Amino acid sequence: MVTQPQLNEIIYPESDGKPMADNTKQFRWIVVIEQNLEWLFADDPNVFVAGDLLWYPVEGNNRLCTAPDAMVVFGRPKGDRGSYLQWKEENLPPQVVFEILSPGNTPREMGRKLVFYNTYGVEEYYIYDPDRNQLEGWYRSEDGLLDQIESIDGWISPRLGIRLQPGEELQLYRPDGVPFFSFAQINQMLDQERQRTEQERQRAEEERRRAEESEQRAAEMERLLQQYRDAFGTLESDRFGELDP
Repeated sequence: MVTQPQLNEIIYPESDGKPMADNTKQFRWIVVIEQNLEWLFADDPNVFVAGDLLWYPVEGNNRLCTAPDAMVVFGRPKGDRGSYLQWKEENLPPQVVFEILSPGNTPREMGRKLVFYNTYGVEEYYIYDPDRNQLEGWYRSEDGLLDQIESIDGWISPRLGIRLQPGEELQLYRPDGVPFFSFAQINQMLDQERQRTEQERQRAEEERRRAEESEQRAAEMERLLQQYRDAFGTLESDRFGELDP
């Protein structure tokens, strides 16, 4: 049975009608960052990671929202959500957000997002432009405002512990030094691991076969040696029997 909303009930849409990404490059980076963050905090039940999820910071205002390309909320449980209604999440805002630029993003639009994130409690805000290979970041300082990170080359996120390393292409590293991988890279590594496993299995099978053959040769030699002993014993018995008076 479908429950009909009351006349005065405010509806918070779960989609803003905009695509997740404008092109394949932007989409790839969104997926790489979001999924690697999921992997990084997979064992912590109280870290919620999402991508392209509408975030409503204020109850009663369904027009005040934005959908970060990737966001991380510490202190909230994992689980599916149609949108992030902050007042239902112990009023915890996403502490870290990422935006991946596309040619369609205007400076005015990104300026509005910076104001939004500054106003509603984001602690770390990162923007990556894959076309220009430019990385920018903001960190909430002691004065309570998001201040731009002046030297972001090798910057380590205070909340995430990951290292952001601009270069020919942005590289992100987990706290243990392992880089963020794309699905294609992970699939390639899995294929390589399967090949290594199969090679090890084949080597183990070959060693087992050689061991069995060696055991068979040893058993055959033992059988022949026993036959020789038996034959020699019979000859000796016959020879000494002829010498008996």
